[in-house]
Order: sequence, then structure tokens, then C-alpha cells
Amino acid sequence: MATVTETHPTPITKPNIGVFTDPEHKLWVSESGPTLESIQKGGELKEGEVTVGIKSTGICGSDIHFWHAGRIGPMVVTDNHILGHESAGIILAAHPSVTHLKVGDRVAIEPDLICGECEPCLTGRYNGCLKMRFLSTPPVDGLLRRYINHPAMWCHKIGDMSYENGALLEPLSVALAGVERAGVSLGDPVLICGAGPIGLITLLCVAAAGAEPIVITDIDESRLKFAKELIPRARTYKVERGVGMEDAGKQIIDLAGGVQPAIAMECTGVESSVNAAIYSVKFGGKVFVIGVGKPDMNLPFMRLSTQEIDLQFQYRYANTWPRAIRLVESGVVNMQQLVTHRFDLEDAVKAFETAADPKTGAIKVQIQSEVDV
Repeated sequence: MATVTETHPTPITKPNIGVFTDPEHKLWVSESGPTLESIQKGGELKEGEVTVGIKSTGICGSDIHFWHAGRIGPMVVTDNHILGHESAGIILAAHPSVTHLKVGDRVAIEPDLICGECEPCLTGRYNGCLKMRFLSTPPVDGLLRRYINHPAMWCHKIGDMSYENGALLEPLSVALAGVERAGVSLGDPVLICGAGPIGLITLLCVAAAGAEPIVITDIDESRLKFAKELIPRARTYKVERGVGMEDAGKQIIDLAGGVQPAIAMECTGVESSVNAAIYSVKFGGKVFVIGVGKPDMNLPFMRLSTQEIDLQFQYRYANTWPRAIRLVESGVVNMQQLVTHRFDLEDAVKAFETAADPKTGAIKVQIQSEVDV
């Protein structure tokens, strides 16, 4: 086994910078750790770690929420905080203890730091780790920077896959976890609530799983048009203000040709949308909530009770990345259309402004970085 940290033969010269927010909702690009000097020397890597030069990072809705609102539920921005958790890049250095990765490998980064000792970890559901440190969730800094040191076990080789697709493996993992736990099968009638990035990737997944018919909803006509371009057989439902949840449920069923959804994949976390899904699914059906909503909601309890509807929830993902990689490499799931805007790391503020403004028509905004190699 090697005893000296392996580093990239090409000199690394660009300083490390990151994208920060703070409790005052400012957003800026500034110098970040690990420092350029430590990257060049490769001496600060801990056992099991690698240095990754980040090439592409997607902006998630949670990143915008931490910037604008300063919190998601109990997770609060209390200091200068680096955003981003959808990233792919290239290995620049590897600790001698790392044997399955080498300098030059292209990887997608799973942004988990788990204890490996609690019951969720030991039973394979590490997304529920009792000591989870998830990159970009305060107080743990995220991946929107030029370089990062990260455990090699959470860096997944992507071969010659593009860095853009590598960065999309994180939201694909969210959708895959939902589709698997919801139990979508061939021929299942499925409703998808929300045509944002997670809703659209969920659409790709349920279509690949053989769901039929598929109805997808949104308040934005342009996003529904985009969904139709992705999966032409999908049926689109525009959510109109003033339409009650029961009426919305009936209209969704009518759009599906009178077939009640067996499963609703709720990707918005919005109370009215969750309730419309509850009123649309069949007796014994399931409403599976991926979206993140407000801390408390009013739900139609008796509808859930008398129709024996299962209401199920999701928190991130576990053990999805190898499957996600296979699906993208084989072309079973094609996400290339989702990246509508691209910005350099130095222009990250403009990237966030674009992602946060519905008028731009942005679906997935990615920030790209040059790292000398």
C-alpha cells in the first residue's frame, strides 16, 4: 500500500472559492477552505479521504430556501454558510488508505457524513442517521466551492459520464428513493404533483417503471409544457386558484380517463396540493410525499380514514447512487434536457438569482468550475 498521498501531476493553481449565505440573507462568492496551499501539498487529508475538484453543481430549491428564508424547519443558518449538495468532479488527491479511487477518476459526491453506528445506519437506512451531517444543511458547509475533501466511500465513480449528469445523480436519487418506497409498478396509474426538478425527474422514473396513465400537475403552464416534452404520454393538469381540493381531485381523475391514481407522488409539500392528491387516489391508494412543506398542515383525516389511504413520507435517500448511475449510463433515464442554465462559479450570485426567478423559465441551474485539470 502507498504511504504518501497521491496528488494530480498537473499543478493546481486556482484558489478555492465558495458560495456563501448568512443570517441576513446575503449571498456572495468568497475564499473558502480547504486552502489552495493544503490542496497543493495534499497533507491534510484524513484516512479514507480524497480531494475532489468540483466541476458541476446544481442549485436545489433548499439552497434558495436557506438563502431567502434562512431556515428549513429546525435547520437554521446561524453564521456564514456554504451552499450546494448536487455535485460531481474529479479526484485531485487520495489518502494512501484509499484503494478504490485514484487521481483522475470522475466522481459524483453523495453529500452524507454518517456515524455508521446507530440503528438506521446499521439497518441500511442511513438517511435517518441520528448523527447525520448533511453537506449544505446548517451548520455543515456544502459543496459549492472549487475543492473539497470528502470521504472516498461517498464518492461514486461515473466513468465518462458528463459532470452535468453526475451532478444530477443527487436529485435522481431523491426520485428513485420515492419511486422504490412508493412501490410504483408496471401499469400503475400515477399522479405527480409538481413539475419542478424533482417532479420532472420523478416523471422520468415512473415512466421508466411503466406507470400508465400518468398525470402531472403544476401552477405554471410552461413547466407543464416542459413535462410534456419530456414524456409525451404524460397528461398535464394546471392548478388554478380558487379550485377546491375535492374538485381538483375529480378533475385529475377525469383527466386520467376516469382512472383513479393508485399512487400520488407529491413533490411540492404544499398543503393544498397534498390534499388534492388525497382526494384523487383510489380506495387503498397511497399519497407519497417527497416535497418539503410547512411545519404543520390541515389534512382531510376522514377521507384518509374511510378510503384507507396510506400517507407516507420521505427524507432524502439511501443506497440509491449505484442504481442512479446505471440508469443514466444505460439511457433508461435521460436528464440532459433539465439543465437549462449554466454559470461559472464566479457568477454564482447571478446563477441563484436566475434559479429563484420564475420568469427566467429555469428548470435546473448548474454552476460550473475550472480546476486546472
